[in-house]
Amino acid sequence: MDKLKDKINSLKADAEKWQEKADEFQTRIKELEQESLDKDNQIQSLSRKNEVLETQVEKLEKDLEEIKQTADESTHLKTTNDNYTKKNQVLEEELEEADKNLKETTAKLRDTDIKAEQLERKVASLESEREEWERKYEELSEQYKTAQSELEEITQQLDAL
Repeated sequence: MDKLKDKINSLKADAEKWQEKADEFQTRIKELEQESLDKDNQIQSLSRKNEVLETQVEKLEKDLEEIKQTADESTHLKTTNDNYTKKNQVLEEELEEADKNLKETTAKLRDTDIKAEQLERKVASLESEREEWERKYEELSEQYKTAQSELEEITQQLDAL
């Protein structure tokens, strides 16, 4: 019986060992289940975060596309603005040249007007002088005719003598 008691005690000790191991495994299972639950929660949380991030990525890609389009438009507008600036500069230079030509032409016109006035005065003076010469010519012509007629009379009187 001692053997049986030893055997029973040995079995009880084994059973206690196995019970302790079972308790340890049960605790370990609970820990692993809790850990698994935590991991599942973490996976769900990360999945939600991933969805939010994907949504943000899509939004940022759309924003980036809009920014690129705006940059392209800005570049186009800058090019157009540069072209208009160049055209404006050319037109301003042409305007300055035209202004310069206008001033030169105006100055020449003034000079021409002054010369025309001088020439008109000279013409008036020459016309007056011409009229004076014509009057003198007419007087001399009359004197010549008178002298001619007197000469003819004298010649006739001499011939009559």
